[in-house]
Amino acid sequence: MDSNVRQAGIAQAALGYAITALGACLVLLAGDFGVPPEDLAWLPATFGFGLLAMAPAGPLLLRNSPRPALVGGSLAVAAGATLLALAPVPAVAVAGALLLGAGGAAFALVTPALLAGAQAAVQLTKVNAASSTAAVLAPAAIGGLNATGVVSGRLALLAVVPPLVFLAATARPAAAESGRERSARPSPGVVSRRWGVVVLAVAVEFCFTIWAVARLAAAGLAPGTAAALGTAFPIGMALGRLAGPALIRRIPVVPIGAVTTAAGALVVVAADGAAAITAGLVVAGAGVATLYPVALAGLVATPRLSATHAASLARWLPVRPSWRPRRRWPGWPTWWICGSPS
Repeated sequence: MDSNVRQAGIAQAALGYAITALGACLVLLAGDFGVPPEDLAWLPATFGFGLLAMAPAGPLLLRNSPRPALVGGSLAVAAGATLLALAPVPAVAVAGALLLGAGGAAFALVTPALLAGAQAAVQLTKVNAASSTAAVLAPAAIGGLNATGVVSGRLALLAVVPPLVFLAATARPAAAESGRERSARPSPGVVSRRWGVVVLAVAVEFCFTIWAVARLAAAGLAPGTAAALGTAFPIGMALGRLAGPALIRRIPVVPIGAVTTAAGALVVVAADGAAAITAGLVVAGAGVATLYPVALAGLVATPRLSATHAASLARWLPVRPSWRPRRRWPGWPTWWICGSPS
């Protein structure tokens, strides 16, 4: 395997685990702090603020080499996961989420820069498959550990620390293939359209990742059981992304994926039973699986847009979940996408 793909895969796998764990930990943090989960809706937004803070630094971080972004991102995500795992008070959890967002932004900045070239779509799908596969482990690990009753399931977040320290110590990225000459600025309209597609793909994926466990808990499941069944969405994404490299050459994955995701979302929102909600999460995960890799590859492939600038644009994707009461489920969130590349 190409060294850049391997390093990007480690980074994205660790990030996928940590972000999915954040969704499961939200329910546990609410219990630890004695508040309902909806009162912690600002915590994922804190993660988004970390993304925002890092986005303008893209060209600077990647100016000479992707290594600073890889090393810095590894250390930031490791520190953020540690703080979230051990947080005794909300302020520590906030600091952890900020570090997780900043480190995640560094990883997402460096990934398209590492994988730019003719095979970007396939490579991005493979890397995101690693992320989704690791994400499957997070809710299961948290739920299993919490079910022991000995320690908090949040400690499962510490599993990402060793591979991230290894990545920081061994990161030696090679120069990525550019695939074309860039001598002028790209069309603003083309960039805006392609960036908008990436925004939508990330928003949908992030919302399911963060709130799947809370939705299952709202259906009456115990926190540990909800966290374990929360693997349904990343399992669906992992299956979709494992099949992605073959599918993107044969079928129009974006419209098919969008329809599939919408169908799964309707089931998740409307269903009363945990089994139906879990099935809806699997369907939604499979549908959304290839949307972000294909959208990001399209952004990176924009004529005359450098991989560095494409990477920086891709990080202006903060998602602010807000809770609005619903008659069927008073905790089901609506999501607002905020931020712009301007």
